[in-house]
Amino acid sequence: MRVAAYVSFVVLTCAWSVLSEARLEVPMTMVRNASEKGALCLDGSSPAYHLDRGFGAGASNWLLQFEVSFIFATNPRAPHQQFRRPKELPMWCSDSETKSCLERAGTRRGSTRYMSKYEVFSGILSNNASLNPDFYNWNRVKLRYCDGASFAGDAEFDNGTTILYFRGQKIWQAIISDLLPKGLSKAKKALLSGCSAGGLASFLHCDNFTSFLPQNASVKCLSDAGFFLDEKDIRLNHSMRAYFEDLISLQGVEKNLHENCTSSLYYPHLVGFSATLLKYSSFHHILVPPSADLHGRWNRCKLDPMACNPNQLNILQGFQKIYGYSLETILCLFEKRRDVYQFMFCSLPK
Repeated sequence: MRVAAYVSFVVLTCAWSVLSEARLEVPMTMVRNASEKGALCLDGSSPAYHLDRGFGAGASNWLLQFEVSFIFATNPRAPHQQFRRPKELPMWCSDSETKSCLERAGTRRGSTRYMSKYEVFSGILSNNASLNPDFYNWNRVKLRYCDGASFAGDAEFDNGTTILYFRGQKIWQAIISDLLPKGLSKAKKALLSGCSAGGLASFLHCDNFTSFLPQNASVKCLSDAGFFLDEKDIRLNHSMRAYFEDLISLQGVEKNLHENCTSSLYYPHLVGFSATLLKYSSFHHILVPPSADLHGRWNRCKLDPMACNPNQLNILQGFQKIYGYSLETILCLFEKRRDVYQFMFCSLPK
């Protein structure tokens, strides 16, 4: 069925490309006049993107993809196991005084100074018609991620010795302004996509993205793995809730969200969650954060669900029973719950 095919395709956009294809390396484009617009990465460097021009029937169509924050690589000797790539950082940074944001500012996740100047376009960004038949000839753009808050913050931290710029919202606006005269303003079809933290960014900016394009343009937004749980971890602590609260306060995110949504929430300060379909491969940092497993008893289970002991499986299956419904049922369920605060419902079309 066509729906099933697209679901499978969506999952693959987050994964490393496993099919053989010629490497398409696309050069970096620095955003013009970024500092004048206040659009700065964490360390104050200018934001950037990569653009590969469309051609033929796709010359007037655009695909924008928010860069993924971190990726899990599959172990070829054990395909069911996943390992985090070395020296990668979490999806967001939520504290300015400790390593979360300060360390990030000195890496490619917080500065374009450390980013590769060429990016390999594969998967949904590929120009290979046989591997990417839907979008191979579109204008394809990768938005580099350097703000630590899904392109949503608008604040600044200065302790007298260090300045951190939380300007994700301005980075988003500056990149769009740079792309509009390059043909985006005349797009006939457009797809805004992203994975993980980028998937959340797709929800956040879907409405705004549409407002820049012609009224007769066909505009879609795709969030790949962009739903996050507001649930207690295995030690019954709201670890993710506290994490998002710090993130939103530090980076000034709340003022950029839909007012009607934030004003109607039971606890509007925590407008950082969206519902997810819980699978075994998605419980690593939400249900079992390091703070809830100080002795590492869940390490093997987190790497390989087949290594989970009966008690761990019972805990995970309990969550699966809660979330083991269709997406439509889950969204309806979570929309009615007062303890779930969703970016999603603050960013869907009004």
